Amino acid sequence: MAHPQMFDDDDPCLARVRELALALPGAAEKVSHGRPAFFTGKVFVYYGGSLKVDGEWVQHPHAVIVQPDPADRRALIEDDRVFVPAYLGPSGWLGIDVDDPNTDWSEVAELVDASFRLTAPKRLIAELDART
Repeated sequence: MAHPQMFDDDDPCLARVRELALALPGAAEKVSHGRPAFFTGKVFVYYGGSLKVDGEWVQHPHAVIVQPDPADRRALIEDDRVFVPAYLGPSGWLGIDVDDPNTDWSEVAELVDASFRLTAPKRLIAELDART
């Protein structure tokens, strides 16, 4: 059974995440489990997620789910904006809501970049590094 679409294509936060993710070398988008997923060979960003709190599902429809750099993980987990998403959390993924008007999109870009670097093939990372 296919998952229902759990996002709005006109979501301005999703548009910004798309812009960040698809600017990376070799990046493409697909829908996975009803949510946008950005990938090269492996997914490096999901848009939207959820977690279970006291037996109830709490949705985070406007969140970026990434694999953080291990050196940054501890500080991120202590941030009130960050959550450990269902299913992906045990594999090290973290989520951060991006629908707040005060969202620091530079920080989001850094998180997307770090997740890309942990999942992308070496040749794509080299291509990204050559851009700067």
